[in-house]
Amino acid sequence: MAEPPISREVLQTLGDQPEALIDIILRQGERILAQRQLIGQQQEAIRRLAKQVAGLEEQLGQGGPGGAAPFRVRQDKRSRAPKKPGRRQGHQGRWRATPGQVDQTIEVALERCPHCGAEPEDVRDIVQHLIELPPIKPLVIKLRTQRGWCPHCRQACASGHPLQVSQATGAAGTHLGPGSLAAAAELRYAAGLTMRTTCAVMESLLGLRLTPGGLSQAMDRAADRNCDHYHDLERIIRGSQVLHTDETGWWLENRRASLWVMCQPQATLYRIVDHKDRATFHETIPPDWPGVLVSDCLAVYDDATGLQHKCYAHHLKAISQARERLQIPSPWLDQVRLLLTAAIALDKERDALEPAKFAETKRALHLAAHALLTEDLRPCPHEEAVRNRLWKQRDHLLVFLDHPGVDATNNLAERQLRPAVIRRKLSCGNKTRRGARSFEILASLAATFRQTGQSFLGNIAAAMHLQQV
Repeated sequence: MAEPPISREVLQTLGDQPEALIDIILRQGERILAQRQLIGQQQEAIRRLAKQVAGLEEQLGQGGPGGAAPFRVRQDKRSRAPKKPGRRQGHQGRWRATPGQVDQTIEVALERCPHCGAEPEDVRDIVQHLIELPPIKPLVIKLRTQRGWCPHCRQACASGHPLQVSQATGAAGTHLGPGSLAAAAELRYAAGLTMRTTCAVMESLLGLRLTPGGLSQAMDRAADRNCDHYHDLERIIRGSQVLHTDETGWWLENRRASLWVMCQPQATLYRIVDHKDRATFHETIPPDWPGVLVSDCLAVYDDATGLQHKCYAHHLKAISQARERLQIPSPWLDQVRLLLTAAIALDKERDALEPAKFAETKRALHLAAHALLTEDLRPCPHEEAVRNRLWKQRDHLLVFLDHPGVDATNNLAERQLRPAVIRRKLSCGNKTRRGARSFEILASLAATFRQTGQSFLGNIAAAMHLQQV
């Protein structure tokens, strides 16, 4: 605690005692020096905290924990002169086409001026077409079937109708029809809504009241009816010549699990697994699978199949990160980057080049890769990390040039995985294994039907009929 100021009377008394006065002045000087040191330490602490806040704000803006999406472009990477939003000037116009069928015609005559009431002259027609939704009201159908005994077959028999989805009666005798169940599945697995949001939309738009528990059970039954379609997807995936795969974290029964996606342009398969290991991967894709596997550099995929290609987007990202950490120009990293971009450019020009020219350029790329990656250890640790990464994947570096139709990146799997990642942010995964199985089946079918241009709604409705038509 600071001492009180010295009064004039005390100073006059100490005037005859110079040693005591000097001692007081020295003590005051020491306290002033201590206060200055404390202020300096506090200012330094404030600067450190300000730096931490700036770093957290930057992380928040670049997709850090709780921030924007991880694929958001960093502020320093954005163009300073972005192009104008929308399509390019001079593009062909687009507008809503006139419907070919008119269900209702409304005519509004102009008999009097709405302002003064006078009879107008030079009246001409103005034609517009409105596409409107009709009033939506659930259609309640009382279905009466019969059961009996066949004396010839010596067994029970019953009549049925295509709209039936279950044979339950009594307290469980009121069911949602095939179209209603398909609409719920469309909202839940194609649109990616949560259970509660799906129930809210079903009630507000369609007038159908559902509980999250009832909807969950209904979706489980829908998944059971579509098991055969899911098995067909597995066979399509195994029969593919090119397959993209990726994985992400998932929650299953309040424990950490993984979601695996395996896809090609016409099919997507989701799997929720306890362990992300090679044995689990081989449950879907056997070791002797003959196609080209496109993936990232996860160790699980190493030697999992005979022929693989590693995603160039991941390689280029590793090079960019190494250049940022290095903070000085690196001719070697520039050469490696040029090698990969040249390979991508060659693949794009494949059809325009003569086969001999294409083969010659590809051989030159192989020689350049060998020369860049077989050098001695790079003196810079950031360069060596890139060299070691590509050296481990040297057998997969230019595979996409040997097989037409193989993309240089794993963007297909990334795109198919993104809706599941968004759903994980909303629901954190699945509470039960049955719910996880329903997600695997229905989400896989929704993604596949979207790829092939088929109606997920129509296919689910058809599968829900108890009596197939």
